[in-house]
Amino acid sequence: MRIVLVGPPGAGKGTQAAYLAKNLSIPHISTGDLFRANISQGTELGLKAKAYMDAGDLVPDEITIAMAKDRMEQPDARNGFLLDGFPRNVSQAEALDEMLKAESMTLDAVLDLEVPEDEVVKRIAGRRICRNDSSHVFHVTYSPPKTEGVCDICGGELYQRDDDSEETVRRRLEVYHTQTEPIIDYYRAQSLVVTISALGKVEEVTQRAMDALKNKCGGKTTCVKS
Repeated sequence: MRIVLVGPPGAGKGTQAAYLAKNLSIPHISTGDLFRANISQGTELGLKAKAYMDAGDLVPDEITIAMAKDRMEQPDARNGFLLDGFPRNVSQAEALDEMLKAESMTLDAVLDLEVPEDEVVKRIAGRRICRNDSSHVFHVTYSPPKTEGVCDICGGELYQRDDDSEETVRRRLEVYHTQTEPIIDYYRAQSLVVTISALGKVEEVTQRAMDALKNKCGGKTTCVKS
C-alpha cells in the first residue's frame, strides 16, 4: 500500500505510523527521519538543508521533495510506503503526484487522523520531560509521575518544553490549518481520504485505521498498485 498520513500535531501520527507500517510490512518514511539521515550522512541535500536550518530559515520545498523522492526510490519502498509529514502542503502534494505518475504509480489512501483542537492542546501542553533523560516522558493527566515534578525512573526534575506550551501549540495548530489541512481537500477530490478518530487507546486507533484502510481497498490491506 502507498499511504499518506495526515493529522494535526498531537494526533499521534508518529506512533500510529510505526504500528501501521509494521502491520502492513511497508517502510515508515517521516520527514524528520529524512532530514536527520541526510544531514548525518552529509549528503548534498543534507548539507543544503542544514545551511537553511542553521540560518533559522525554512527548508525550501524542492529540497524536501528531493529527499522524499530519493527515499521512495529505495528498494524497500517499491511495493509501498507510509509517508508521515510529507506532503506538508498542496505544492508538495502535487509534486508527489507527479513523482508517482512518472513511475506509473498512485496512492492507495490518505489517512486523516482527526482530533478535537482542545484535546490536541491538552495532550501536548500536559507533557513533562525529564531533564536527565528526554526519553522519560510523563503527562499530567494521562501518565502522571508518582511525585509531582519528579521523574519516577531516575528522580530527575520534570519540566515543560517551550514547544509544549499552550501558546506554542495553538500557533502550531494555526500553521497546520493554513498550510497542511488544505491537502485533505486536495486528496478528497481524488476520493483518497479516509478519516478516523484518533481518540482512545493506541491499539484501538491502530485497529480503527487498519479497518478503514481495509474497507478503502475493497477488503484487502495489501492492495498495492504497480
